Amino acid sequence: MTLLLVDNADLLVTMDGERREIKNGAVVVSDRMIEQVGDSDELRRSLASAGRVPDRRIDAAGCVITPGLVNCHHHLYQTLTRSIGTAQGKSLFDWLQMLYPIWGEMDAESIYISAKLGLAELLLSGATTVADHLYLFPNGARLDDEIRAARELGVRFHPTRGSMSLGQSRGGLPPDSICEDEAEILADCARVIEEFHDPEAFSMLRIGLAPCSPFSVSAGLMRKTAELARAHPRVRLHTHLAETVDENRFCEQHFGLRPLAYIESLGWTGDDVWFAHMVHPDTDEIGRLAASNCGVCHCPSSNMILASGIAPLREMSDGGVRLGLGVDGSASNDGNHLLGEARQAMLLQRVGWPGFESRADRFSAREALELATRGGAAVLGRDDIGSLEPGKAADLVAYRVDGIRHAGAGGDKLAALLTCTPADAWVSLINGRVIVDQGQIPDLDIDALVHRHNQQAQRLLQRARAKGNYHE
Repeated sequence: MTLLLVDNADLLVTMDGERREIKNGAVVVSDRMIEQVGDSDELRRSLASAGRVPDRRIDAAGCVITPGLVNCHHHLYQTLTRSIGTAQGKSLFDWLQMLYPIWGEMDAESIYISAKLGLAELLLSGATTVADHLYLFPNGARLDDEIRAARELGVRFHPTRGSMSLGQSRGGLPPDSICEDEAEILADCARVIEEFHDPEAFSMLRIGLAPCSPFSVSAGLMRKTAELARAHPRVRLHTHLAETVDENRFCEQHFGLRPLAYIESLGWTGDDVWFAHMVHPDTDEIGRLAASNCGVCHCPSSNMILASGIAPLREMSDGGVRLGLGVDGSASNDGNHLLGEARQAMLLQRVGWPGFESRADRFSAREALELATRGGAAVLGRDDIGSLEPGKAADLVAYRVDGIRHAGAGGDKLAALLTCTPADAWVSLINGRVIVDQGQIPDLDIDALVHRHNQQAQRLLQRARAKGNYHE
């Protein structure tokens, strides 16, 4: 049994049921589980009186410790095409139509290297659990390719096997060339569940099924995907929903229903379902989301850069909707800093939205951090992560607050994590393992990874340019 002590933290943010914040806080970790949480002096005395000597001690003086951050929605492959569409000021549908042909040039190596780079960037921001939505599989690419990257880095991973089957010839948005046959989609969904899904407590890998959106898959595929997922324990369902006004119009024109009503008609409601974005629900729909216990992943930076709108997070939170946070695809953000995304969520809610005045007290720093920790865990159906409590998985992050970014912010060090310039993780534990150590990922050559990644990104553009599908 490995015993680890992290102590002397300026502040320990538990996010437990009482939302305790412990000054001079410490955590005792036994193998992969949190054993004790409390005052550093008391826990050191407790260990000494029991004759227990930690195998490693991490002195977290000058740090705020939080639960590991949970990213509920991402497209890791999009690190390959950052800024290409967003630099041109395109909104979602135009942005997608520009990028689909470029993404169609990806292969297994592209998926692997983009996932490894995106996950490394997330780890350095404090993320310990990541849900990814991979919905196109050109040139032999498979979900396996990003799973390999996650396993190499040691991140807790919720990859979702996405899909697109409704091409332009059938009234959908994506080109036919990157859509898949529905029977083949379902067969591969079953394969990845059988091969990779671990439903047990403290699982490091859980599979989800994630048809891309109402404008890229058929109603039949949505229904069959739900049936397949629900035949397996803790396989969850995920999709984009109500992201833009254009999507609302598409659903009303093609199905005679708003997006949420359409998805409800297909059986996509319940605590095993979570939606990305949900920027445009009305008051009645917020009530239905809460009543059905569906989860919602808020992606503020992506919604801003694509001009999708401001999600009514305050109303959803007050209405009892399960809420988490996601950085979204790295080509619609264009970054992977989850603590920074929590900050963005806080700031955006204070701006307000149509019909609501701007208010500086609308969304607090503590609420924003809860979205990224306890909230995200609930959205992913995890009761073993998201807070620092005995019996939970040992996922935690220490952020330094004793440097130039936080000078003068000693009055409320938790709030400083959200109001000041976002910090990077100084130490990060996942399942009791030190994954980030003094701001670095041990044994990962970041420079070599970036070089290899950039080569892949350039290759995609060269291939797309040669086919006339990309013009600078």
